[in-house]
Amino acid sequence: IFLLTLNAKEQALLIPFEITLPSQRKPLFEYTSYITSVNNYLYDGVINLILDKKYQTGDELKNAINCSLISMFLRTSKNLEYLSLNEVICSQVIFENLYENTTITSIDLNALNNYFRSMAIDNTGLTSLNLRYNSIGSEGGKAFADALGINITLKNLNLSYNNLDSEGGKALAVALCKNATLTSLDICENNLGSEGGRALADALCKNTALISLNLRKNNLGLEGGRALADALYKNTALTSLNIGYNHIGPEGGKALADALYRNATLTSLNLANNNLGSEGGKAFADALYKNTA
Repeated sequence: IFLLTLNAKEQALLIPFEITLPSQRKPLFEYTSYITSVNNYLYDGVINLILDKKYQTGDELKNAINCSLISMFLRTSKNLEYLSLNEVICSQVIFENLYENTTITSIDLNALNNYFRSMAIDNTGLTSLNLRYNSIGSEGGKAFADALGINITLKNLNLSYNNLDSEGGKALAVALCKNATLTSLDICENNLGSEGGRALADALCKNTALISLNLRKNNLGLEGGRALADALYKNTALTSLNIGYNHIGPEGGKALADALYRNATLTSLNLANNNLGSEGGKAFADALYKNTA
């Protein structure tokens, strides 16, 4: 049924593979207009189609069929809200249809090509964006941060596992000083270092929207830990902070524990594997007697 709904542009993606398209008339009822989610079930169905029709298997054919169908869903569905594009090499047709789509609120762009992910934040209907494992790097992080600084719809952003360094962290910090809508940011498993950590800590002193921040495994070190502790004295919005595996050490632990005396909003703090030692542990034990959040 779905292949019957492809237009000329979408069919053109399949021409090089000599796919035999259905010859019957298009259905009178628009089944695709009621689709709300495109996820891995589509990709499983495409694999089954290839096997059933005994087409020559291969990633190029699978990707072409996925692209043609996704483009069609973007064009025809009036209720599409969630789109997963994990490891799909997107075509120009998808790009054009997504740019015009006004119903999607959540996209998973895990391991996607540069051309597509750079456009995603320009879609003014998006509230959730997952860009894990995209090798964005320093320059990509800066460009993305510039867009985030002016975006007014995005609420949840995942940039984990993207080779972001201290410069990328600084750029994101600048964006957070301007952005007033983002409530959840996951940038774990990068390499922001102490400089990136300090920059983000400064941003937390000014940002009043962010309530969840994941900085796990970013080599923040003692200085990054101290900077975040200072930020917790002033920040009144953050409720969840993950800074596990950051080599913060006993002194950084004591600084964070001291911050908990005054912070009344943080309800979840993850400090796993930070070598806090007995001194850091004792400091947190003392802090818990007085913290009421």
